[in-house]
Amino acid sequence: MRIVEIRERTFPISSPIANAYIYFSKMSLSLVAVVTDVIRDGKRVVGYGFNSNGRYGQGCLIRERLVPRIMEADPKTLVDDGGENLDPHRIWAAMFKNEKPGGHGERSVAIGTIDMAVWDAVAKIAGKPLFRLLAERYGDGQVNRRIFVYAAGGYYYPGKGIAQLKDEMQSYLDRGYTVVKMKIGGAPLAEDIQRIEEVLGILGPGQSLAVDANGRFDLPTATAYGKALSQYELFWYEEPGDPLDYELQRELAEHYEKPIATGEDLFSMQDARNLIRYGGMRKDRDWLQFDCALSYGLVEYLRTLDMLREHGWSPARCIPHGGHQLSLNIAAGLGLGGNESYPDLFQPFGGFPDGVRVEEGHITMPEPPGIGFEGKSDLYAVMRELAA
Repeated sequence: MRIVEIRERTFPISSPIANAYIYFSKMSLSLVAVVTDVIRDGKRVVGYGFNSNGRYGQGCLIRERLVPRIMEADPKTLVDDGGENLDPHRIWAAMFKNEKPGGHGERSVAIGTIDMAVWDAVAKIAGKPLFRLLAERYGDGQVNRRIFVYAAGGYYYPGKGIAQLKDEMQSYLDRGYTVVKMKIGGAPLAEDIQRIEEVLGILGPGQSLAVDANGRFDLPTATAYGKALSQYELFWYEEPGDPLDYELQRELAEHYEKPIATGEDLFSMQDARNLIRYGGMRKDRDWLQFDCALSYGLVEYLRTLDMLREHGWSPARCIPHGGHQLSLNIAAGLGLGGNESYPDLFQPFGGFPDGVRVEEGHITMPEPPGIGFEGKSDLYAVMRELAA
């Protein structure tokens, strides 16, 4: 059993949208295919992976640094003790060879992209949905196929006014979502408050709004927004300041009593641990958004979950950023609180397999082996072309 080839292709996911910090007109991602010599049901097993939006494609790192390390390793060192499957932890160690700790930056995205493809291959070789494999290996064996998802959108867009924002949010509610999220911080506070109030006005019973500043604010601005937002029952106030400014996070939490969410731009277990140690996060109400596709993959995410348990946090307080199916599998297999979703953006990489519908803010996980990419026809067409 061995990996015979790893392929990467960089795809544009450009869009004229903006959050409080960046425009997406030049955004890209890396798609990876891990080709194995294993045959299942008459077909060669190929694992697929890609990085989440908000970070760019990592083709150079993948092709020039990481893939050679895997392909130069003795294949026997990349499989489990029984030689029956690939070992994601050993493959991860091969990728990280000769890398110094710290400064996690772009390499965490590159490794996370390959790691996703490895886990897809591992579950396919085992003939199981990844969420069932995770529950058996790292959980209590139980799975929850019904997963909470929320609709992320509400970006700033040229010519987009409040009427268009309300129409967008209403379209998510009409599709079964009960929590919708919009951007703040790209307009003055008074204008953002007006936008928030207009969206709150279309929500019905059991429906909620989350807001996301994408790390834009300094402490005075974050606190001013927090004071203004305190009058509303928001689902959360997301990433108010720089993700590595733990003091800002801690001081804001002392003034803003309602739920805060952050973590999508922390790319290692160590950074996540510093947030828990020093960021003033409250395990009874706050939310953690670490995205395994950006933070060294599922191998590292398992370490992060272990760290959280050591600090008394439940995995149910984790709702990852990214909107991809790997996080859905982790949620179903390891008891996360749910997952982000981009109903209309970053296609074909966002969204769910064909036929999966949102009902009362939840989706039900399908059961194909692997992560389930083959069930999303537009995405699998792109993946299949890479592996052909």
